Amino acid sequence: MAEFPLTSKPMLLMSGSANRPLAEEVAHLLDSKLCKVTLKRFADGEIFVKIDENVRGRDVYILQSTNPPAENLLELLILMDAARRASAARITAVIPYFGYARQDRKDQPRVAISAKLMANMVSTAGADRVLAIDFHQHQLQGFFDLPVDHLYAAPVFVQHYRQKQLEDVVVVAPDVGSAKMARGFAKRLNGSLAIIDKRRTGPNVAEVVNVVGDVVGKNCILADDMIDTGGTMAEAVFALKELGAKDVYICATHALLSGPAVERLSAAPVTEVAVTNTIALPLDRHFPALKILSVAGLLAKAIGYTNSDQSVSALFD
Repeated sequence: MAEFPLTSKPMLLMSGSANRPLAEEVAHLLDSKLCKVTLKRFADGEIFVKIDENVRGRDVYILQSTNPPAENLLELLILMDAARRASAARITAVIPYFGYARQDRKDQPRVAISAKLMANMVSTAGADRVLAIDFHQHQLQGFFDLPVDHLYAAPVFVQHYRQKQLEDVVVVAPDVGSAKMARGFAKRLNGSLAIIDKRRTGPNVAEVVNVVGDVVGKNCILADDMIDTGGTMAEAVFALKELGAKDVYICATHALLSGPAVERLSAAPVTEVAVTNTIALPLDRHFPALKILSVAGLLAKAIGYTNSDQSVSALFD
């Protein structure tokens, strides 16, 4: 049975096609079943959605990551619109990975702030609340004009590394922007902190300039919110090894693993690459050092607490 009361509003959990296995795992932990949904394509590729169960007055949770292709985002928007027009009492968009989050400011002339546009679309489609894991930048919560529950995958990783009983741990931030996240890991793992000073020469291209902190003979954990092409992480692993690090571990919440990422990480002298299942990885993106941890328990508890009007922040106390 679930660990929390589901006594508030009658709950309905549904999913798009972006990460069906994660949704099924969450439903199982909530002692529930996924709502039946007809989701298909017309001959020209246009998306058709029909909710096959009664939604009126229900508390609806729609689980869908918005990683590429763009159809994942469209499925989420259309599912929310269908639920709203079917008179759902409240619609919560459960977005394990929120795409387009890196485009969160106008740092060049004539560029879009795509993260704000995506947030507007989610609101317009009918969401009453958003529940997401590890935004690329925390200020994205302010991009939504509705309540946002921002979850952290840190407890999942901390438990994983505590089970390994590593000694002489140094948590390494692969760039200055990840320093706060790395500091939190270091505190929970009773380790020290190091920061890599990197220089980005272009999109998805970075080089390590310097490492601030002592890593000689230490077990290093590189912590970040996502791995895209793997260039930053691979360069960081080589740099740490050259400086005398013992074993190097990588952890990242969102495993995009685009382009040459698998080849780069497979060639790097890394002991383990731990990621979560916020994004469904096809088998051809798996490699020997990869370890996938589940966030289903975290999402199930957050949904259960939200549905019974309890504090979600209690998950991280």
